[in-house]
Amino acid sequence: GLINREFTLRTYAELFRPANFDIILRTVLMAAAVTVAAAVVAFPIAYYAARYARGRMKAFFYLAVMLPLWSSYLVKVYAWKLILAKEGIVSWLAAELHLTWALDGLLAIPIIGGPSLSFSYIGTFLVFCYVWLPFMILPTQAALERVPANLLEASADLGAEPQQTFRTVILPLALPGLVAGSIFT
Repeated sequence: GLINREFTLRTYAELFRPANFDIILRTVLMAAAVTVAAAVVAFPIAYYAARYARGRMKAFFYLAVMLPLWSSYLVKVYAWKLILAKEGIVSWLAAELHLTWALDGLLAIPIIGGPSLSFSYIGTFLVFCYVWLPFMILPTQAALERVPANLLEASADLGAEPQQTFRTVILPLALPGLVAGSIFT
């Protein structure tokens, strides 16, 4: 066909055809799941780095978080495809530990399973979490470093349990970092 170079919004209307709703739904669900998982994994790491890591440990933290950012996105995804492939290291490790039944059971789950981890939604989820995790850790850690220690001490002095301190002091003050990380992921 010929390319019609006329300015129109018909192309955008094509996006909202019923045939595309499934794709839009899967994309939004995967993005939400990866964002929530990245926040859950990133928060304890960022909290430890902000509150307890000093000197060499803090330098190691920054190196460990930022080192994956130095390689190309495509290289990381391809490496994970090899790791999660049917002949990859995860399948090999499952066979060595006599857990192939568990891996096969996981892959047999409808919708999220598949022929191998590299071709399943589980594998895609793991790869996205790995790729986007540094973008959640760094802003969360920056926000947690700004939480004044005297607020935590005051909360403890006033008799708050650790869970209550987390819920009423730490989490509200760390929320801007989590929101920034969510935007990045």
